[in-house]
Amino acid sequence: MFGKILIANRGEIACRVIRTARRLGVRTVAVYSDADARALHVEMADEAVHIGPSLVGESYLRGDRIVAAALATGAEAIHPGYGFLSENPDFVDQATAAGLVFIGPSAASIRAMGLKDAAKRLMEKAGVPVVPGYHGEAQEIVLLASKAREIGYPVLIKARAGGGGKGMRRVDHPDDFTEALSSARREAKAAFGDDRVLVEKYVDKPRHIEVQVFGDNFGNAVHLFERDCSAQRRHQKVIEEAPAPGMTPALRKAMTEAAVKAAKAINYSGAGTIEFIVDASQGLKADRFWFMEMNTRLQVEHPVTEMVTGVDLVEWQLRVASGETLPKTQNEIALSGHAFEARLYAEDAARGFLPATGTLHHLKFPDAAPEGAAIRIETGVRAGDAISPFYDPMIAKLVAHGKDRASALGTLREMLARTEVAGSTVNTAFLAALAADADFAAGDLDTGLIGRHQAALTAIPPPSDETIAAAALAATDTGAPGPAADPWSTLSSYAHFHPLSRRTRLRYGEENILARVSARSDGRFQVALEAPHDAVNTHDLRTMPPAARWPGHVTVFEGAVGYTFTVPDPLANADEAGAASSSLRAPMPGLVKLVRAAAGDAVIKGQPLLILEAMKMEHMIAAPHDGVIAEIAAEGAQVSDGTVLVRFAENGQG
Repeated sequence: MFGKILIANRGEIACRVIRTARRLGVRTVAVYSDADARALHVEMADEAVHIGPSLVGESYLRGDRIVAAALATGAEAIHPGYGFLSENPDFVDQATAAGLVFIGPSAASIRAMGLKDAAKRLMEKAGVPVVPGYHGEAQEIVLLASKAREIGYPVLIKARAGGGGKGMRRVDHPDDFTEALSSARREAKAAFGDDRVLVEKYVDKPRHIEVQVFGDNFGNAVHLFERDCSAQRRHQKVIEEAPAPGMTPALRKAMTEAAVKAAKAINYSGAGTIEFIVDASQGLKADRFWFMEMNTRLQVEHPVTEMVTGVDLVEWQLRVASGETLPKTQNEIALSGHAFEARLYAEDAARGFLPATGTLHHLKFPDAAPEGAAIRIETGVRAGDAISPFYDPMIAKLVAHGKDRASALGTLREMLARTEVAGSTVNTAFLAALAADADFAAGDLDTGLIGRHQAALTAIPPPSDETIAAAALAATDTGAPGPAADPWSTLSSYAHFHPLSRRTRLRYGEENILARVSARSDGRFQVALEAPHDAVNTHDLRTMPPAARWPGHVTVFEGAVGYTFTVPDPLANADEAGAASSSLRAPMPGLVKLVRAAAGDAVIKGQPLLILEAMKMEHMIAAPHDGVIAEIAAEGAQVSDGTVLVRFAENGQG
């Protein structure tokens, strides 16, 4: 076993690797950028090395700096985590040339599976079924459009060099092919440095089912059963589970045998995932699955496999990379129960899942599992940490295990209801709505489920009068001591000794709210809401819902929904009335990738004006109304959240 390893990653996966390494007595070295100087993974590691500025291209993607850090600290091996350099064969060559062990597959294996088109040709030769489509080298638009017609619409354009939904477009009609191809190529170029694509048949009711495989350096390869990752938005996974609901013995046998065959075809060593697309239009059948791609690394969703097999996949990675054989044979690996993983993101589900930023002023996770269940929280952040625009906005992974699917799903729902985040927009309520969705609960899922139900899944009911009253009470400043995030501690016992009647102003969305808070002699508080609510509520602090007070805001938690109210500063005189109608602001930090209008142009509502790239994905910004453009952002401009992208002429609005 290694004595010391360097982890070439950040966030929750770096913390995850550190925990297993510590248990095995392996010392760890963290690397960090400027933005991560005080990050949790830096605090947890035995040593830490600064590798550059916040931008990934100047830090976490700098293989030379990472190798230098490993050599300087005496690390024997590098664990890549996932993302960044984890599937970069040139980095593997760089590390091995320096005398370091790469904790993962060989560069040759990564190259064999790194390009989707070449990988599919290789799998065809190995006897693994592949999706009907064009996987050739020629990339002329006329040829690709012709192949799409041959395959038959709808088709899927996919970047050959990557995953995560980047560079992927569904096309339903030939007239839309050219525009979709251009957009997919731009996104693929930005994300992977390679704009080449392949074109495949779009499966009508697709399930995304993948098989966890593991190989060693002695020719052994096993599978650890399957995971279902069909719950996706924008081709990115949201909730994963193991085993796949509705899985039949015949399909499991065929799929796992194909996965092991794929791994052995490239002499695979380490953790890997073979991803399949399954046609579920007539149920799960053994002749209706096809190879999609291989991820030559540990997956984000690996904890669900660990929960149902009892295997620590990171430990296996360390053992195999240090020269040991696989810890278990295929016959020794068995399924036990069911597990779910939900990805908690800083994002606005109601606005098309736009990534969000902010400081996590309040962060609380459930700390105990219901009887007969098990839970895990995988996170790389703490209360007070910032979600920056530089990296993936994941906050945590909530993992639940139960004896069967129903009990595991119940535990996941309870975990989401007890998770509290304030300081950034998060997707907790969306995850809870998905976990409660009737089709999802029944296991009747496919990759289009979220899209079909998106309006219902992302809708947030307005706060009740009781919630508004709780916010008004939490916002009342008594001057009493207490933790900043706990408003009830500052009010506890206050009414017994101090008369209190105070008018409080709140804002929720576009609504201004007025409330009068009064202390009662019995220790309770009365909150009277003015019109249009005209409600009076009496509150006992012992039964108040969880709430957090943070600079300028109060968040009240009702189940998985966090209602955030702005507490206006009475001394603030800034008046931005009318600004919303005369300008269009950036909904998130990003890069202005393409501008489709110019100053002086008359535009109509819904007309595309520019493309904003954020998190390596493109977002179309359209005109919110008819009008004449006075100013528009320059192509290539880097903008922050709220930056004015378009300013309309005052007398030009239609």
